[in-house]
Amino acid sequence: MGGEDTKSLGEVEERRVTFTERELELDSGVTLNPVTIPYETYGRLSPERDNAILVCHALSGSARAGGSDGWWSDCIGPGKAFDTDRFFVICANVPGSCYGSSGPSSIDPATGAPYGLRFPVVTIGDMVAAQERLISHLGIDTLLCVAGGSMGGMQVLEWASRRPDRLRAAIPLATTARSSPMLIAFSEVGRQAIYADPNWLGGDYYANGRRPDAGLALARMIGHITYLSDRSMHAKFGRRLQDRARFGYEFDTEFQVESYLKYKGLSFTQRFDANSYLYVTKALDYFDLSTPGGLPAAFARSEHVRFLVVSFTSDWLYPSYHSKELVSALTAVGADVTYLDIESSWGHDAFLLEVDTMTRLLGSFVDRVAEEARL
Repeated sequence: MGGEDTKSLGEVEERRVTFTERELELDSGVTLNPVTIPYETYGRLSPERDNAILVCHALSGSARAGGSDGWWSDCIGPGKAFDTDRFFVICANVPGSCYGSSGPSSIDPATGAPYGLRFPVVTIGDMVAAQERLISHLGIDTLLCVAGGSMGGMQVLEWASRRPDRLRAAIPLATTARSSPMLIAFSEVGRQAIYADPNWLGGDYYANGRRPDAGLALARMIGHITYLSDRSMHAKFGRRLQDRARFGYEFDTEFQVESYLKYKGLSFTQRFDANSYLYVTKALDYFDLSTPGGLPAAFARSEHVRFLVVSFTSDWLYPSYHSKELVSALTAVGADVTYLDIESSWGHDAFLLEVDTMTRLLGSFVDRVAEEARL
């Protein structure tokens, strides 16, 4: 291992570890060395190192899952679903992302310049391989649970398929075991928006100070539409106009939904890298646990893992039938599965927004797993 930086914020630890002692072999056959992984921890690891929960982030997420401003702070903390008075919660940023992980914006030691598109292709499996290296570095043999939604749910399923011997339970939320053609199509439209930005320059834009923000903003606007639902957009925006907009049939008349999408696109460019967007969406596209041997074969060694599978009725990005196919495959191999298809109007984002429901369901499930483990 090369080294580790640590910043303590009370019960929260911000850390960044760089592995140099051996290469990370990627699914593409390419090796990566060094590998840097930023991660955060919440709560305290028990002396027996048996109370660890790994939380996996979605496409644009980071290691900041908990704390006051974390993307899942509603579920991580004292007395919450992932109770940090009892459990040690870990979240790591995935390779290919841009919050300090090894990725296209990091420096290629061979050239001294950012990798750009010379960074190797990353898969969901590679993300899990990096997480497994981190877990071993922390001295944890078996995770009490791995949990995540959307792309995070894909990582959960990869853990259950690839390394079921290292976890007791899995909570895949609003996700799929294989990306659908519709998901791939939306990802490609977003990538094409970035390619079309004249500032993209084939991915080599880091040195000139001009970023492909217009293309990235458009990609985010397209993606954000898929996270909502027809009902939630009606409730949130209706056909209301912005206060500053003039009434009438004029091009400068702006509906609230238009302003909202523009804001989401612009704010995204201030925190995310366009090349990372390309890499992470490609990882989504390539994800498919159904080959070879069909989906049940992917979980042939997962019969001892307890699963909580959750879908949402208004999620049209990952419709409920994806979760039902997953449940059928898990049932076929004798796994212990609890499945809930939750009525919600929030669309794909429901796993983040249905706070009371998720707190109750996740908390009771994790409590049962901990009780079985006698924590």
